[in-house]
Amino acid sequence: MLKLFIALQLTVLTVRDALEDRARIQRDERGSVTIQEVLWAVAAIAIVGIVVAAIRAFVTSESGKIK
Repeated sequence: MLKLFIALQLTVLTVRDALEDRARIQRDERGSVTIQEVLWAVAAIAIVGIVVAAIRAFVTSESGKIK
């Protein structure tokens, strides 16, 4: 009876480890593309914000010169 219990426990542990490995491999790559796209979007928004601020400052300073 003890041999059966030990064999069953080893089988369950082996299957559990295999499932955890499979889940960890899937989790390692999942979402990496999304994070990269979000970072590029944030960078693009920041660049656009800087350009808009520069244009706005230029137009404001030039409009002050109009008589």
